[in-house]
Amino acid sequence: MQIGKLTASQLKEIIFNNIKKKRKEFLNSPGIGDDCAAIDLGDKVCYVSSDPITGAVSEIGKLAVNITCNDLATTGVEPMGIMVTILAPPSTSIEDLKNIMIDMESECTKLNIDILGGHTEITDAVNKVIVSVTGLGFGTKDHYEDKKEILEGDILLLTKGTGIEGTAIIAYEKEQELSSILSQNEINYGKSMMDMTSVVKEGLLSSELSKGMHDVTEGGILGAVWEVAELSKLGVTIYHNKLNISNITSQICDYYKIDPLKLISSGSMLIVVSPNNKDILMDKLISDGIPTFEIGCFTKNIKDKYIYNSEGQRSIISEPESDELYKVV
Repeated sequence: MQIGKLTASQLKEIIFNNIKKKRKEFLNSPGIGDDCAAIDLGDKVCYVSSDPITGAVSEIGKLAVNITCNDLATTGVEPMGIMVTILAPPSTSIEDLKNIMIDMESECTKLNIDILGGHTEITDAVNKVIVSVTGLGFGTKDHYEDKKEILEGDILLLTKGTGIEGTAIIAYEKEQELSSILSQNEINYGKSMMDMTSVVKEGLLSSELSKGMHDVTEGGILGAVWEVAELSKLGVTIYHNKLNISNITSQICDYYKIDPLKLISSGSMLIVVSPNNKDILMDKLISDGIPTFEIGCFTKNIKDKYIYNSEGQRSIISEPESDELYKVV
């Protein structure tokens, strides 16, 4: 099998088809593009999400916190606590583990969330440190039930840009190689993109006006757009020149011959908004320092998922496969 998360087709066949919902306390079931479980607590709802970090070594603590909290932020609620599992090979030092925890606690302090517990183990079942985080957030039942249907003509917004996390990981892991094409200042800028990987702020700011949100992880922007369209049972059209690919991301992707549109991009949030609320929400995000771009809209037929280049040529957005990051690190 390919490295990376299972494809949507594999998830349906291997995972979802073998799961049966048994308890009424859970408000939803696993599905493509829906990253959080919702638990009925009467007048409140508890949201739960879980994610591992497998593609990075540097800054793994920071990434582990942000990736899980980003999933929670797509629901429009504030992340409140996390459970942490660390599996480390025998070559790991006490200092390595301390540094991971210091990084995690630092990121949790920024987001005002608590580490609630977890499990830490040294094992020869892994050849590098794996960190998996499960996050919790709470919202009102009214907020959960106020989900708005995504319709033909609704607008897709993208925050910050494309390939953010992937650029940062490659800049850290391949610094020596990249020194042949990038200056030290450019490499440092690539590394600094790790500080852009949280979308909690835009999730909370967009909560009232958005019709849905999805963080851009494995499979990149094209994968995220495909998943949102599938979840909404609609088609979608987006435009390449609206996707804000940084010069550093472009140079790194050109060097490794990978597609920035299929590169993991935690730090980018896809936000669905009605045409009537688009300008209000964009102004709100931009005025709070979050670059935001209108990248396309939803169309009627679920089979029609397209991206247009600057010359007006159309390409099909296909079901995402293994992330481009795994071709490099």
